[in-house]
Amino acid sequence: METELSKRLGVEHAIFGFTPFPAVAAAITRAGGFGVLGAVRYTAPDDLKRDLDWMQEHTDGKPYGLDVVMPAKKVEGVSEADIEAMIPAGHRQFVEETLAKHGVPQLPEGAASGWRITGWMEQVARSQLDVAFDHPIKLLANALGSPPMDVVQRAHDQGILVAALAGSAKHARRHAEAGIDIVVAQGYEAGGHTGEIASMVLTPEVVAAVSPLPVLAAGGMGSGEQIAAGLALGAQGVWLGSLWLTTTEADLHSRALTERLLAAGSGDTVRSRALTGKPARQLRTEWTDAWDDPNGPGTLPMPLQGLLVADAVSRIQKYEVGALLGTPVGQIVGRMNSERSVQQVFDDLTRGFERAVDRINRIDGRSQS
Repeated sequence: METELSKRLGVEHAIFGFTPFPAVAAAITRAGGFGVLGAVRYTAPDDLKRDLDWMQEHTDGKPYGLDVVMPAKKVEGVSEADIEAMIPAGHRQFVEETLAKHGVPQLPEGAASGWRITGWMEQVARSQLDVAFDHPIKLLANALGSPPMDVVQRAHDQGILVAALAGSAKHARRHAEAGIDIVVAQGYEAGGHTGEIASMVLTPEVVAAVSPLPVLAAGGMGSGEQIAAGLALGAQGVWLGSLWLTTTEADLHSRALTERLLAAGSGDTVRSRALTGKPARQLRTEWTDAWDDPNGPGTLPMPLQGLLVADAVSRIQKYEVGALLGTPVGQIVGRMNSERSVQQVFDDLTRGFERAVDRINRIDGRSQS
C-alpha cells in the first residue's frame, strides 16, 4: 500500500490512523502506518508533552503526527468563563432533567469533569502547538478547517507537513489556497464532525479540485478493499479513525462502551449536534434522541454545546448509563465486531487490499494466480 505520499513520509503503508490514544497511535506507526495523536482532549500542556515523549520512545524512530482543533480566525480576549456565561438557564435545566430521568448520579464532590474538552479554544490549541513543535512530528493536521496562516508557516519552517479535513470540494480548494500540503476528504460516513457528501462522491471531487496536492480518503473506511477503492478514486492514502476504538491498545475506560461498539451495526449511528453543536456522527442513544427531539430546546452552537454537556457526558461515562452511553464513531462500526490488536488490524487490511487488487487484475486479465 505504498504511494508517492507514503514514500515521502517514509512509511510502508499509506494508512494514516487518527486516535486519541497514544498507545494506539504508536502501534499504528510501528505497524508501518502513520499514527496521528488527537490533541483536543489535552487541556494541560504537560500532559501532552508526557504522551508525546512516550510516543517518541515507542515508535522505533518512525514518523508520527498530531491532530489539533483550532479555528482559522483568531479570537482575542474571550475566556472560557465568558463563553459559559452565554449558556441559557433553560438548556442547563434540560440537561439536569434528562439525566434525572435516567437516574444519573452527580459526580463526587470536588471531582472534575474528565471529558471537558477545551482544545478548540485559541489559547489552549496554541499551547498544544508549542509542545508539539518541540517534538519531531512530521505532520500537523487540523480538524476544523485550515489552521491560521502563522501556524502553517511555523510548521513549514520546521519541515512539518500540514493537513486539513474537508467535507466538500469548496472547502478543499480553500485549504489549497491557504498553503495546506494534504487534504483529507472526509465523507458523510465518518465518525465525528462530517459534512453531507458521501466518500464515494467526495473523494474524486476533492482530488480533482486540489490536484496535484495529495488527498487522503476518509469516512466509511475499515477494510483493505475500501482502501483500494479510495486509491482507485485518486487518493494517495486513507485516514482511519473509528476503526481503532475497539483495538486492544485503546483505552476507553468503559467496558460497557466497548461492548456497545462491538454490538453496533452500521445503521446504529446518527449525525447529531448533541455533543459539540456541530453535526457529528456518533452512536445513537437516548441522549442524542433527546437533543434531536423537536419538542426539546435544541442544541446550542459550538462551542456552547460542548461546554454545556461536558459534565453530563462525564457523569454518563463514569456511571456507564447504558441508554445514554455513546461516543463519536463512523458507520464502519458495523465491521468493528471483535477486539484485535493494531497489528492484527493491519494484517487484515493488507490481506483485503491484496484481494481487491488481485480481483481488479483478474478483471483486467493481468492476474498471475
